[in-house]
Amino acid sequence: MDCPSEHGQMITEPLLRNRKGGIRTLPFILANEAFESLANYGLLPNLIIYLTIEYRIDAAKGAHILFLLSSAINFTPILGAFLADTYVGRYRMIGFGCMGSLLGMVLLWLTTFPEARPPPCVQFSYNCKSATTLQLLLLYTAFCFLAIGAGGIRSSSLAFGADQLGTSNSLQHARIRESFFSWYYGIVAASVFLGMTFVVYIQDNIGWMVGFGVPVVLMILSSLSFFVASPSYVKSKPRASWITGLTQVVVGSIRNRRIKLSSQATDKVDYHTKGSMLLVPSEKLRFLNKACIIRNPQEDLTPDGKASDPWSLCTVDQVEDLKALIKVIPIWSAGMLKSVNVSQSSFLILQASTMNRHITSKFEVPAASFPSVVVLVITTWVVLYDRIIIPLVSKVKGKIVCLNLKQRMGIGILLSTISMAALAIAESFRRETAIKEGFPDNPHAQLHISAMWLLPYFVLSGLAEAFNAIGQNEFFYTELPKSMSSVASTLQGLGLSAASLVSSFIVSAVRDFTKGEAQESWVSSNINKGHYDYYYWLLTILSLVNFIYYLVCSLSYGPCREEKWFNR
Repeated sequence: MDCPSEHGQMITEPLLRNRKGGIRTLPFILANEAFESLANYGLLPNLIIYLTIEYRIDAAKGAHILFLLSSAINFTPILGAFLADTYVGRYRMIGFGCMGSLLGMVLLWLTTFPEARPPPCVQFSYNCKSATTLQLLLLYTAFCFLAIGAGGIRSSSLAFGADQLGTSNSLQHARIRESFFSWYYGIVAASVFLGMTFVVYIQDNIGWMVGFGVPVVLMILSSLSFFVASPSYVKSKPRASWITGLTQVVVGSIRNRRIKLSSQATDKVDYHTKGSMLLVPSEKLRFLNKACIIRNPQEDLTPDGKASDPWSLCTVDQVEDLKALIKVIPIWSAGMLKSVNVSQSSFLILQASTMNRHITSKFEVPAASFPSVVVLVITTWVVLYDRIIIPLVSKVKGKIVCLNLKQRMGIGILLSTISMAALAIAESFRRETAIKEGFPDNPHAQLHISAMWLLPYFVLSGLAEAFNAIGQNEFFYTELPKSMSSVASTLQGLGLSAASLVSSFIVSAVRDFTKGEAQESWVSSNINKGHYDYYYWLLTILSLVNFIYYLVCSLSYGPCREEKWFNR
């Protein structure tokens, strides 16, 4: 039980005693992220339909554009984190992101005006006019600002909220921080779900002008929520970035490449900071050890014991941080390849738009809302797994029972493979139905086949994400040193960014290799003439190969830290 003095400190320190920061600023930060996520995820799902119908862009090309957009949105937060930590600070980075996102959404809303997009016509007729260069420039500029804005906000929002709670290591502060993280992820998940359902429903039933205007209003509310509390924020100054430290190790190793390393004990001295637990580097990746060898103390060190040139002499901790990062890359790459399956939502929305999506005679689920099932499954499974399944199994076994991190990631990759097979089967039936009903030349015809055929894919994909994506985040956090926590938090997003680029490459390759003079490509704009089922079977095979690759990487990695702890 907390004593009165401790309890009083828990209440007054963040709320009353400090003039800056504290719990009172967190609602504004949470509102900023909630409105931003709601606005963005209300725009992204329906973009493939907007591009193919309103701009008459080929389905494969439209997916290629959206793959690049998704890659940019997942990559810019990494760049934003580097700039925030090193140069501008988190407050300015979030403010810059708010303005970028708002400008991008306003520009995208302007494309809904008749003068800003191609004139309407009968789809696939020969007299349809293509978008002009200026019209496409406006569209692509909007996408660029959306990516820039996401990089500004998402790179710094969570860390900026944690800054408001101070650096105290007391139990009370730890509990407050844990509560903030829980609320943060919970609110983001709820915002994503609402964006994929509520905002998408408006676009489908009221129109693009209103449907794209709502995110503009939401982004205005997001910006106001953030800036209104500006006088109360704690605004930490920029500091050295982890990217700089890792780069210094690489540069130092190259500069000192002529140093010879012996496998036997020598009189060489390794540079380490005062109080460091690591006095000598490990023997793995020994070439990097050259970056921390002190050759001449008088020249390499300043009078106070610091490196005179950090680009030639690094600490043992810096060297081991880079080694730890290199070691997890194979596991990361397997998770990245798994994310290729998640990147196929653009094609899925095109399929769902042709299927029967009525729940009742009067209510029809928007095609772009189907990916929200993944979010719902992830949330449901996390609660079931953490609060019901694990406690129940542990009670039956009489001891704590849980899957280790590598098992969870492997199960996720396997489930993702099965989900693609389920999607290939569903698309095969959908295409056969379209041909039987006489719509081979009309890719927008409504078919008498239920969109519920797609649910197995979304459910399995959600479970795959719950096992693999969450497992990846925990794996990176536990396996990398605490000094690299920011690296761990960005690796998942970097994987999603890389997966979008790989998906774009695969689609382009499939389109080029399967298209002939008298033959539609597998990923044709006319999904009834194409063979998306073959494309999904290809991804299934690649996913199975990736699962085998993951097993090899997992065995090569050895036991995780948590496994070593449990085996003691």
